[in-house]
This record gives sequence, C-alpha cells and structure tokens, in this order.
Amino acid sequence: MQNDEPSKVTIGHSYSPESTSPKMGNNPTLREGTMIYDDVQIGDQFSTGHNVLIREKTEIGDDVIVGTNSVIDGHSTVGSNVNMQTNVYVPKESTIHERVFIGPGAVLTNDTSPVRENVELEGPTIGSDVSIGANATILPGITIGERSFVAAGATVTSDIPPDILAVGTPAEHRDLPERLARGNDL
Repeated sequence: MQNDEPSKVTIGHSYSPESTSPKMGNNPTLREGTMIYDDVQIGDQFSTGHNVLIREKTEIGDDVIVGTNSVIDGHSTVGSNVNMQTNVYVPKESTIHERVFIGPGAVLTNDTSPVRENVELEGPTIGSDVSIGANATILPGITIGERSFVAAGATVTSDIPPDILAVGTPAEHRDLPERLARGNDL
C-alpha cells in the first residue's frame, strides 16, 4: 500500500462495538487525511486524494478514484472504474454503477425535506457510463440512465432516461450530441 504518513491515514474507524475492519483490495494509494470507517469493502487499485471520508457499509469496486475533500457518507455502492473529482458529496443510500465520472463540486442528495420532516433517505442511482459535470446537483431518488451526460451546474430534479443530455436548472432533457454518444473511457 502506498500512502502518505501512515499516522495521518485512518483505516478502520470504529463506529460501533460490533463493527469489523474494512477490507481493502491490492495496491491502494491513500493520501493524508483519508479516513475509512469499519465495514467498508474496497476493490483493487483504489486511490484517494487528501482528506477523503468513506463511511460505514460502503462497497467500492476496482480502479476507483475519490478526489480530495470528497465524502461517501456510507450505506452506498460504487462500481468499478469510477472517477470522482475534488469536493464530491455522495450521501447514504446512493448507487453509482460502472465507469462513471463525477466532476468537481458535484453534490448528490438523499433527503427531500431536510430537517423539516422525518422521511426515508433515498440517494440517487447513477447508471453505467454516466458523466456528471462540475457543480451539478442531483436530487434524492433520481435515476440517471446509462450513457447520459449531466452538464456542469445542472440541477437534476427528475429521472433522466439513457443517452440524454441534461442541461440547466432545473435540468432540461435534450438529445445527446453525437460527439458524446458513447460510453466513458475510464
């Protein structure tokens, strides 16, 4: 394992007396300030930027990059070949499939009525080969279909079918331009 000073990386933060150490695949690279809770499963070739937090009951595939100051808030699934840039927030109950790119500052949400009502949390589901631009916001329970592209700054308030471009606030659905009509090369 490659990592910055081992004392500045936490692998296995206990959150309950019954929690168990995380399971890490081969060849991770963990940078200073990374904290990985117990009950996390991570595949091979995992890499973090600085100050990354990965909470309990998260499953992460192979060849995943989680950028500096990003948070995966637990009880979530991240597929293989996913690239999350700096300052990405992934809430509880989120599902991110294979070959997904999430740009810097993107925020996924899971609560339809923060601190106003007691609702069941439901994170978004991001299909395979989706690209999400910088500073996009994805609202709770939204499904983004395979190979779709969410433009920078978009606010996604409704499900996006496969092979669609989502632009604006609230995001409008448009035909995916030919130059973007393919899967991600991650």
